[in-house]
Amino acid sequence: MLDKLRQIAARLKAEFVFYQRLQKHPQTPKLAKALLWLAIGYVLMPFDLIPDFIPIIGQLDEMVIIPILLYCALKLTPQAVVAECRSE
Repeated sequence: MLDKLRQIAARLKAEFVFYQRLQKHPQTPKLAKALLWLAIGYVLMPFDLIPDFIPIIGQLDEMVIIPILLYCALKLTPQAVVAECRSE
């Protein structure tokens, strides 16, 4: 179990570093950068757009909104830039 947690932590760190590189890359479109900042802001926001007391939907909003923002940012970014940021 501890090995599994270490693998998850390593994967999360790698993804965080990837999105940092993507954010800083000069060829990443401004809209993609804005979406990445929105994803970070949504994680750090002290309140939810959909309150947690609403059954099911309230708890799932972060698990839906953040991946959508990241997906859109990746789709807006040229694949060469994504590949370069992944390989660094």
